Order: sequence, then C-alpha cells, then structure tokens
Amino acid sequence: MSQLCFQCQEAAKGTGCTVKGTCGKTVEAMGLQDLLVFTLKGLAIVAEAAEQRGAPDATVGRFVAKALFTTITNANFDAARFNTLIGESIARRDAIKAAIGFASDLEAVNWSAPVVDYPAKADEVGVLTEPNEDVRSLRELLIYGVKGMAAYAEHAAVLGYENPAIYSFMIAALASTTRPLDVPQMIGWVQRCGEVGVVAMALLDEANTGTYGNPEITRVSLGVRNNPGILISGHDLKDLDELLAQTEGTGVDVYTHSEMLPAHYYPAFKRYPHFAGNYGNAWWQQDKEFAAFNGPILMTTNCITPVKAEYRERIYTTGETGWPGVAHIADRPAGGRKDFSALIEQAKRCAPPTELEQGEIVGGFAHAQVMALADKVIDAVQSGAIKRFVVMAGCDGRHKEREYYTEVARQLPRDVVILTAGCAKYRYNKLDLGDIGGIPRVLDAGQCNDSYSLAVIALKLKEVFGLDDINELPISYDIAWYEQKAIIVLLALLHLGVKHIRLGPTLPAFLSPNVVNVLVEAFDLKPIDTPEADIAAMLAAA
Repeated sequence: MSQLCFQCQEAAKGTGCTVKGTCGKTVEAMGLQDLLVFTLKGLAIVAEAAEQRGAPDATVGRFVAKALFTTITNANFDAARFNTLIGESIARRDAIKAAIGFASDLEAVNWSAPVVDYPAKADEVGVLTEPNEDVRSLRELLIYGVKGMAAYAEHAAVLGYENPAIYSFMIAALASTTRPLDVPQMIGWVQRCGEVGVVAMALLDEANTGTYGNPEITRVSLGVRNNPGILISGHDLKDLDELLAQTEGTGVDVYTHSEMLPAHYYPAFKRYPHFAGNYGNAWWQQDKEFAAFNGPILMTTNCITPVKAEYRERIYTTGETGWPGVAHIADRPAGGRKDFSALIEQAKRCAPPTELEQGEIVGGFAHAQVMALADKVIDAVQSGAIKRFVVMAGCDGRHKEREYYTEVARQLPRDVVILTAGCAKYRYNKLDLGDIGGIPRVLDAGQCNDSYSLAVIALKLKEVFGLDDINELPISYDIAWYEQKAIIVLLALLHLGVKHIRLGPTLPAFLSPNVVNVLVEAFDLKPIDTPEADIAAMLAAA
C-alpha cells in the first residue's frame, strides 16, 4: 500500500482506505492531503525556529490552521486546491528559512518540486512511512487532534478572534511529529493537545456568542414556504450572516441544513424574516435532500459528500471546502464580505423547495441558557425527577451501526436527560421523547463546534453540587465520532478528567492496540456495546 487514510470513523474494513476513500476522495486527493500535511510539518519546523530566535512570522499560524482545515474529512476533494496550498506552504517555509538562515537535513524542510511531481512524492510521505505502529498511532492521534483544533481556531479567526498561543502549539505539535520522541513524550504532546483544545473551544464560544449573542431556546420550523430558497450547510456562521444580509428583500428564503441548524438559536439571526427554517437531516443524507431542495446550496465548511448530477449546477463551495468542477465562492477581501450574488440570482429562477417534513424542533440549550435554568435543573436532580444525564454528542454517519444511538435514546428511562451537540442529534432529535417538568429530555447545545458548552455545563454542575471530581456527577458519556473535530473534543474531555467515556460506533482505526490499552487504563475509555447493556451500565454509573 502506497496510500492509506484512516483518519475517519468510516475507514474501509475498519482499518483504512487504500483504493478510494469511503468519503469519496480519490487516491490522488488522499495523497495530496498527506503531502500537504508533510509540507506543513516542514513549515512548522522553520516557523518554530524563527519564534525561538525572536523573529516569528505572525501569519504562519493562521495559514497552518486554514490549510489543516482543508484536510479534515469531507472538506476538500479538489486536487487543484491542495496543489495551491502545498506550493504556498513550501514558499512560506523557504522564505522563513532564508530570513533566519535556517539549515536542516530533514527532508520536510528541504523538499521542493514542481507541481507535476507532487503525486509521486505523496506516495513517499503517507502515514505508513512510520513502521512502528505505536509511534504511528500517537503521531496520527496528535495530528488529527491538531486538525480538529485548527477548525475551531479558523472559525474563531473568521470572526476576528485569535489566540497566538493556540497557533504556537499547533506549530510545535506538528514539528514534534518529525522527531524521535519516546512514547511518554508523545503521550505528553497528546495530553497537551487536549489542554489547548479546551482553550480553542472556549475561544470559538467567545467568538460566536460575542458576535451573535448567546443561543436561546428556539422552536425551528421543519417545513417549507412558497418562496424560492437557498440552502446553507456546513458550520460557518459568518457566511450565513452575510448570506442573510444579501438576500434580505430579494424574495429568496434561506434554510439551514445539518450542522447549520443551531444558527437559528442565535438572537442576531432572528431579525431576518426570510430565515425560514431547517431542511433535512445530517450531512450524509445530502444527496437526496439537495436534489429535492430545488434551489442553490452553499457548502461553507466540511461535510460535503460526492456531488450528484441532480444538483451539480446548483451547489457552491466556499472557505476550506472544495469539489472538482463545482463553483467556488472566493474568500472575502480584507474588510469586505463574500459575494453571494450568483446564488441569489440563480435562486430567483428556481422552484421553491420540495417539502420533506412538517413540524418544529426545539434547541438552543448552550451553557448560558442551561445556566439560566439552573435552579429548575438542580431542583429536578435533587427531587429525583432527573436521575441522570447522558451526553450523546458528536457526529452522525452512514453506517447502520449508528442506529444504536437512536435505540439508546428510545430506551433510556423517562427520568434521564440527553445532552447533545453535533449532528449525532439527528439520530434522535425528532423523536417524541417528552420532557421532565418542562425540561425537554433532549437538550441541544448546538453544532459540534459548540461541544464546549457541554463541558461548561458539567463543570458548573460539579461546582453547584460541591463535588471534588467531575466523574461524581450523574452524567454518562456515550459519544459518536466521525472526523477530527470529534478527536479534539475527546482529547479535551480527557484533559478535563472525564472518565468512562463510551466511544462508537467503532474505536478509531489509527489507534494501535497498545495505545488503546493506555487510554483504557488511564481513562476507562471503552467501545459501545448493545443499547441494553450500555444503558444498564450507565444507570449504574459504570
């Protein structure tokens, strides 16, 4: 095997994709993704040296974050975009080398070649170039954690919130993967990744709430109107903000899809009467749902799937997302905004969306809103009305095994509340699970980007109940993962001391048996079992 990609939960046969990515990536795109990470390691080495010599390049951190974001599963599939980023990574590396007089015999620092040679080089720098599976496992765990961190950092930066310490860690972490560290040293880097991951999550929470207000309890329509519409998917709130402003008064409605659903919870967006509702479900159902929508679709970040002919002429990518041959909306100029006029004009010529469902869905239970209900929640816990909370956050996906999460939600006793964030909620958020004394049994904090809220809620409850250990709370964790943002969330939870986490539907293929054993011994990380067995264990606080 010259190529192997095993960074997502749907790695082929539970081991890795070698012929074609289950996500739809070609072998060429998989290789260029590896090559981009390789060149970013070289850039990180010289950027770290420049910082140590007192001559840092303040632009490198943001570039590294943006470039890593493109390598997250279901983000960019366009080889040309990868080629451009590889070239820029090399150019930045060489400029810093020249500026500080840096010399090294490391290949990542010295390699450079014309674009035509990139595919050949990609075969030489994939994950299998490290023969020791434990070293490979820890390095990839760190890299995937940093990729998830990069997504959080980039989302915050788009809104004008940056923390140089986060960029410095990302650069140092990438550089560390080129060095012959022993296992305890590598574990130390992984642990620190979780620590800085909490900082990155807090920064994005500050950026989102500082810009658009604290999410609040909101009823979101699932039906459609009679106007033509634009469907926005992905995660980027600023793209939505600018799209709503540009569609105001045009007769075009805007609908959210998948992870954009929680945008309805923010006060700033409620002033737009043409912000119509949510259309469809989780990312993996977009092929049928995009075809039914009839109007243009804007993919703002990761979660794009192979584009079908039925909507190829109606889908646009922007930001770090790309698909070969699909129209791409350019980045906003400094001080300006993105231009969505092409989507708006096309929407005016399209039929209204085909209705998929009717009704409403309730969300908006981020940390500020839950804390506003703290007295009610605490009374319910102390009276026994609420016996336990189960955190069922994370990602959804195509595999049938994910029906497990629907069954857990259905079978949990009526005195258990589900805390969620991320598209995993689509497995159960439309079930009629009722409430406990007016508190909905599914409390949706928002996107996977809002997972920080769940940590804040747990820490606040620990404080309120006067507990010394977060694991003494009546909270169990049953997490669904798919891509690298889920990895940084996991590492952040481990840093916060959370133990007994169930992770599914499968454990990551990139974790070697020895690394899994380390996680089991230190944190009691465990795979999911049957819904019945896991519910019984969680109710017993095991």
